[in-house]
Amino acid sequence: MDETRRQFLMLGVTAAMGTMLPEGPVHAKAAPQPHGPIPNAAAGSLRLVTYGLEAGGPGRIGAVTADGHIVDIGRAAQRQGITLAFDPTQMVSLIAAGPAALAVVGRLAAKAGESGPALAEVVLQAPIPKPTRNVYAVGWNYLEHFEEGKVLRDKAVELPEHPVFFTKGVHTVNGPFAPIPFDPKVSSMIDWEGELAVIIGKGGKNITEAEALSHVFGYAVINDTTARDIQHKKHGEQWFKGKSLDGHGPLGPWIVTAADIDYDDLHLTTRVNGVVKQQANTRQMYFKVPRIIAELSLGLTLEPGDIIATGTPPGIGAARNPPEFLKPGDVLETEIAEIGLIRNVITAV
Repeated sequence: MDETRRQFLMLGVTAAMGTMLPEGPVHAKAAPQPHGPIPNAAAGSLRLVTYGLEAGGPGRIGAVTADGHIVDIGRAAQRQGITLAFDPTQMVSLIAAGPAALAVVGRLAAKAGESGPALAEVVLQAPIPKPTRNVYAVGWNYLEHFEEGKVLRDKAVELPEHPVFFTKGVHTVNGPFAPIPFDPKVSSMIDWEGELAVIIGKGGKNITEAEALSHVFGYAVINDTTARDIQHKKHGEQWFKGKSLDGHGPLGPWIVTAADIDYDDLHLTTRVNGVVKQQANTRQMYFKVPRIIAELSLGLTLEPGDIIATGTPPGIGAARNPPEFLKPGDVLETEIAEIGLIRNVITAV
């Protein structure tokens, strides 16, 4: 993304969602703020959000329009006299309802007519604010990241023949513009890992690679924020705890539905205080999304609404010389140009 477009986008989303930080809640009657272009704004494409009118308030499912407004799906259905087969306050309910329900959402969004609230007037929550299960995640899925990680592990470890899986606890999931908590009593080595998130639509077990993409509901941006001291120095050097601190998995800003995006040609960038730290294309993934789903589902049932973080490219802080870690006040931006941008301030607790 060119710098001018990024600045326009950041002007809008920063004004729109920055108020999730401790300055106070955002209310529906807040003055509208300017916003920049919405990625993937082709006619008919769907960007699905969970949003509220103030920080911590109840969420509702919405569709983001190309001009930066939100169509409330539940209210649009009421106005159009349509009975929904899902709960319009729960994204997982929509996902589980299947393709027919998604088609209804598409028609409701297209026929909504009068625009709903602007992004500046609401608070975006994580699209799936409270996952029913841990977030699945893939390690070492970019060759350059595997190589840079040799400074952090036994150099004799070889590139795996199968995806490396771990999970992040459900409470890691955080809003796309919410603060990431920093507690030095817990960890002082908080690192960034920008990634593409896959949202499972149709559940299943023993899914083949050929069938895998038919099980995908959509894609979002996630940052697998990691406590490196916990990951590498405690608990037997296993990954779960260091990856699972509360709030260390911002997700969003919305879900772009699978039909509206090519997962294998997405441009991912991570910035800290405006400085690019990671930059890659998802074509560089060692294990592609179909392979990840096939191997993960082998003997293990995936369910609608499951979230898979597909791995991070090179550029993590721990592998730099000298190492770099996030500190209170830092602004962490994770962007996939074709999906959108999430922005999180590291906040002392």
